Amino acid sequence: MNKIQNKTTENKLIDPFGRRIEYIRLSVTDKCNLRCFYCLPKGFKDFDVPDDWLTFDEIERVMRAFAEMGVARVRLTGGEPLVRKNISQLIGKLDAIPGINDLSLSTNATLLAKHASDLKKSGISRINVSLDSLRPERFAEITGGSSLQPVIDGLMAAKDAGLTPIKINMVAMKGINDDEFEEMVAFCAEHGFTLRMIETMPVGSTGQEAGKHFLSLQEVKTQLEKRFDLIPSVMSGGGPARYMRVNGTDLKIGFITPLTQHFCETCNRVRLSADGTLYLCMGQNHTYELRPLLRQGISDNELKEKLKEALTLKPKEHHFNDEPGKVVRFMSKLGG
Repeated sequence: MNKIQNKTTENKLIDPFGRRIEYIRLSVTDKCNLRCFYCLPKGFKDFDVPDDWLTFDEIERVMRAFAEMGVARVRLTGGEPLVRKNISQLIGKLDAIPGINDLSLSTNATLLAKHASDLKKSGISRINVSLDSLRPERFAEITGGSSLQPVIDGLMAAKDAGLTPIKINMVAMKGINDDEFEEMVAFCAEHGFTLRMIETMPVGSTGQEAGKHFLSLQEVKTQLEKRFDLIPSVMSGGGPARYMRVNGTDLKIGFITPLTQHFCETCNRVRLSADGTLYLCMGQNHTYELRPLLRQGISDNELKEKLKEALTLKPKEHHFNDEPGKVVRFMSKLGG
């Protein structure tokens, strides 16, 4: 019995600080069809070429190794994951991996109307949609000139397809959308969506620019409490949001506070980029390259050992507050 228990422990991914890794943010492309100013610079075109991306078979292999070591949650991200061709094929492969019991996707929803039904059939259970404004002109300003209507159409298609829950991710920005929070609450309540408020993060030059509009979510919460009776709540999922419920309704509002109330001590995730780079922390520069190992013919057992080795690099916490300029990459490269 002890032998079995030891083997089980050995096969888990535990970082140097005792945190068990159970959640992977999987970026399938760094490309995006929007240019949100806090994520990508206007006119940016320096994306990875597809030959540098992991193939679907390579991704499946890495995710299977992770699953055999205790990872149960996988979220597909980008860039914009729906710009990757045949994405439903990859989702089907991941859905078939034993141990992965929560397969979700983050999207800007501009292409969601076309894909919502296939995503559901392929194995996606729930989605997060980035939406910072419900006002067409303001949405265009934030996203570099894009139209809001395809996003709304995508959300309604996802709702009709039975994807649930649908979470709206709204980055709170002073002087940009801080007069829209109540409007977004009403929109989410009307459609049965969950709202998640997010603080801006100083990742790369774009993040530092967005930092000029930083707004503490404590201020946002205080603003909402003047209009709504918020009571503590919980919601299933692998992320760091702290939830409140609007009393008398089913609407839940999550608050994600990487700067004012960081959640590093409970971090249970790592990020795998489209090019096979494992990012151990969004707010640090610790990385581990998997693509060269995969293409050199590493065995499955060796791959698991390399994943354990990578976890030894995971830092205790980010230094966004102390060293805001330390991380120079773009958010689209990380997978959010």
